[in-house]
Amino acid sequence: MEYFKIQYNQTASTVQIGLFNSNGNSGECHAMIELSPQLDNTIQQFERLGKTIEELIQSSKLRNYSLVLKRYFLSDAINQAPFIKTTANEAVSVVQQPPLNGTKVSVWLYFIENTEIYHSPDGTVSAKRPGYTHLYNTQLHERIGDVNRQTDAVFGHYTQNLAEQNCSLEANCIRTWIYVQDVDVQYMGMVNYRKYYFMEAGLTPETHYIASTGIEGRYIYPEVLMLMDAYAIPEVKKEQITYLHAPTHLNPTYEYGVTFERGTAVDYGDRRHIFISGTASIDNKGEIVHPMDIDKQTDRTLENIGVLLEEGGMTMQDIAQMIVYLRDTADYEIVKSYIEKYYPNTPSVIVLAPVCRPGWLIEIECIAVKAISNDKFPAF
Repeated sequence: MEYFKIQYNQTASTVQIGLFNSNGNSGECHAMIELSPQLDNTIQQFERLGKTIEELIQSSKLRNYSLVLKRYFLSDAINQAPFIKTTANEAVSVVQQPPLNGTKVSVWLYFIENTEIYHSPDGTVSAKRPGYTHLYNTQLHERIGDVNRQTDAVFGHYTQNLAEQNCSLEANCIRTWIYVQDVDVQYMGMVNYRKYYFMEAGLTPETHYIASTGIEGRYIYPEVLMLMDAYAIPEVKKEQITYLHAPTHLNPTYEYGVTFERGTAVDYGDRRHIFISGTASIDNKGEIVHPMDIDKQTDRTLENIGVLLEEGGMTMQDIAQMIVYLRDTADYEIVKSYIEKYYPNTPSVIVLAPVCRPGWLIEIECIAVKAISNDKFPAF
C-alpha cells in the first residue's frame, strides 16, 4: 500500500490517499478529503470540495482511474444535499454524520483503474472488470412507516435487486453499511427485521452473515429511520470468501442478538480484500472493555482490528481507508491525537455517530488490500 497526502492550498483542503498497484493489473485508490476549517458558509465549503475533487480526478496519480463510489459525511443533510454534485456514473452515498474537524462536509472516494462504470435505472452502479463485476447500491431507504417496516422494505427491495442480477444475499453480498436515526431507540427494531431476512436467505449462525456497520446516521428525508448501502459481487465463489472471527478478542455477534460478520476476506488471483465491520472496545465475552475511557477504548478497538487483519494474513499497514465514529464530540482531540501518532499515513476521517451500545464511545471500520498470488481465481 502506498500512502501519500496532497495539500491543495487554493481550496484549503487535504487529500489522504491509499493507493494499491498490482504488477500491471488494475490498481485501486481510496481517498479521504477533508477541508480546513475556515470562516466560510455552506456554499463556499461545497465549492472548495468540488474543486478539490476535480483536481484529484485530473491528477497524474489517477490517470486511467474511474471514480466508483463517493460517500459524503454531512453536518446537515437536509440543507446540504442540494450542493452535492456527481461527476459521472459513480455510486453516491449521503449520510448525516458531521465531520469532527469543524467543517460541514468530508468525503470518501474510491477509484479503480481501467474499469467501465455503468449506472442502471434501478440505481445499481456496476464497476466492470474482465473477471468480475462489482455492484454498489447506495441510499436504499423507505419513507413510510416505523423502523421495522422500513427495514423490511429496504431488505426486500435489495434482495429483489440482487435476484435480478442472478445474485443473493447469502452468496454474493459482501458488505453492508446501515445507518439508523436515533440509534439508541431504533437500532433493535432494525436488528430484529434484519435477522428475519437473513434467516429467510439462509444466513444463520451455522452458515455465515455479512460484514456490516450499523450506526447512527440520518438521511436527507427526516422520516427515513433506516438507510443502507451495499456491495455485492455476482461472480464471486464461496471458496474465495473467508470470514474472520478473532476468538481470542471477540465473540460471535449472534451471542448478543445481532447478525453480522466481524470481518470478511475476499481473494482474487492477484490480491485480497478485507472488509472489517464496525468494531468497538469489546472482549470475547461480549463485554465492553475500558468503560468511559476513550483513550483505552481507542487502543482496544484498534487492537481488535489488528487481530482480525492478522487472521486474514494482513497487518495494519495494509489498511487502505479507515472511518472512525465517535459518540461524544468532546473526545475528538484525544482520538485525533491517537490516530496521528500511531497511524499518521492511513487515510481516515473522524465523524460524529453514536454507536449502537451507549457504553461504546468509539467504533472503527476499515478496508484493507494486499497483493497475493492465487491461480485458482481470476485477477481483480
